[in-house]
Amino acid sequence: MTDPVFGKRDPQLDYKLRVGVYGVIPDPSGKRLLVLGAPNHALFLPGGEVEAGESDEETLARELMEEFGIKVEIGARLGRATEYFYSHHRETAYYHPATFYACSNIQIIQPPLEDFNTLMLMPLTSAAAELKRPTYRYGVAQWLAGQNAQ
Repeated sequence: MTDPVFGKRDPQLDYKLRVGVYGVIPDPSGKRLLVLGAPNHALFLPGGEVEAGESDEETLARELMEEFGIKVEIGARLGRATEYFYSHHRETAYYHPATFYACSNIQIIQPPLEDFNTLMLMPLTSAAAELKRPTYRYGVAQWLAGQNAQ
């Protein structure tokens, strides 16, 4: 199966590669997802860009500590999707392959290292519809498909 690609590559733009790893992290009831609200009010899944030499698991663990001050159990790989997009905030075009993992057992370790985001548990249906990137919505859909198959 081919990974889905969202957005269209504009031949006029020079794209920066930004490889990301994200977690779909429900609360124990499975009815709410952990979501990050950025200062511009955009909603994102927890996770972020892979740094040199990091595995997917190391990236996700680092990002969760920075953004939320938590650790989780990283479970099954849900899939991978790619997106072409332009960030007006950064004035940069990105080619963004992203891998998604099902996560569980949220454990608060410390206050978040980043203090500019809004951290929330959001109702599943709202989160699935309101996440900014189509790749994130794909990751949640893959998680939901796995839940429905059980």
